[in-house]
Amino acid sequence: MPSAPEQPSATSFHSPGEVLALISSGAARTRADIARLTGLARSTVSSRVDALIAHGFVDEAAEGGSTGGRPPRRLALRTGGHTVAGVDLGASHCRVVLRDIGGAVLAVQEDPLSIADGPDPVLRHVERTLRALTEEAGRPPGTLRSIGVGVPGPVEFSTGRPVDPPIMPGWHHYPIPDFFAARLGVRALVDNDVNVMALAEQRQAFPDCRFLLHIKVGTGIGCGIIADGRLHRGAQGSAGDIGHIRVTERDEPCRCGNTGCLEAVAGGSALAAELSRLGRTAATGSDVVRLAQSGDREAVRLVREAGRAVGEVLAGLVNFFNPDTVTVGGALAAAHDPLLAGLREVVYRRSHPLATRVLRIEPSRTQQNAAALGAAILATEHALSPAQVDRAVTTGRG
Repeated sequence: MPSAPEQPSATSFHSPGEVLALISSGAARTRADIARLTGLARSTVSSRVDALIAHGFVDEAAEGGSTGGRPPRRLALRTGGHTVAGVDLGASHCRVVLRDIGGAVLAVQEDPLSIADGPDPVLRHVERTLRALTEEAGRPPGTLRSIGVGVPGPVEFSTGRPVDPPIMPGWHHYPIPDFFAARLGVRALVDNDVNVMALAEQRQAFPDCRFLLHIKVGTGIGCGIIADGRLHRGAQGSAGDIGHIRVTERDEPCRCGNTGCLEAVAGGSALAAELSRLGRTAATGSDVVRLAQSGDREAVRLVREAGRAVGEVLAGLVNFFNPDTVTVGGALAAAHDPLLAGLREVVYRRSHPLATRVLRIEPSRTQQNAAALGAAILATEHALSPAQVDRAVTTGRG
């Protein structure tokens, strides 16, 4: 099922793009459905649908089962000539997924790659990967409609530029969308990685959930917010930056320049450093997970304590935002038993009973694919937006 843009109101279906929103969402399956839902004249409906067919957005085929007379003809989103890409840029990896606009995964590739290498070598690697994947999938480069990119740092979403990202030296205000527009001729939408993770969780795993928080617990800690079915970024795109909320009177230094931040207490690097002081071999959050999964008592204890620290912040969010679902992902979530045990212990104790009456707290269902899938969903929703479809129908370009 494609991730379609939100259906417009019944009084606004004046363009082919708005009609496509009905078809791609499954609300309309025939021309008669469109006329009934919109109140448009049959001739206007035919004009809109014919334009969508001519530009490769819609297929129309006869349905079986007719008992006489002219058989009904069903409309469906045409996925073959339209692809999107989702790019997950992590601190030390690059994962790219190529999908059609119906949501089918066509190709995936993950490579080790340091975000600290800077924008030019990293983005050129993404470009090469995208060209290779489109060839592997047998799709001409011209079928690529848009690209979604998730990065591990704050992003001004309106411009797609990272803003003072702590682990991305050289990326401050770099115009990522301009790179892809110049090299591939397509629009790129850039967002913080935890935002696109939240989008993947809600669209792929919990489609009936309207209020969801996705907590990423890795080297950094962040929160993606789905409010009434929509991704909430805040005024400047920094909503959900919970890793720098103060949670302790201790003075653990944080990379943001403050002390006692949640990330400095419960992030993967902080736990690895503590385990190293205890004589274990641990340099990263992945090492912490490895030790916890092997049964190391100190690692299990620290992961559970990290869950409690995250729970202290999350309890406030639950009281304030009242989500019905919380999902937990990121590198440390691989050790989800002790992490979630500590987190749930505090949330259910510290939150109001009404706020937790139907609350579920679960490990991520999209797991390591979350950021790439969410970025692809972001790209799909852009490609299927009425404004973008209307532009394609008018100019002949996606």
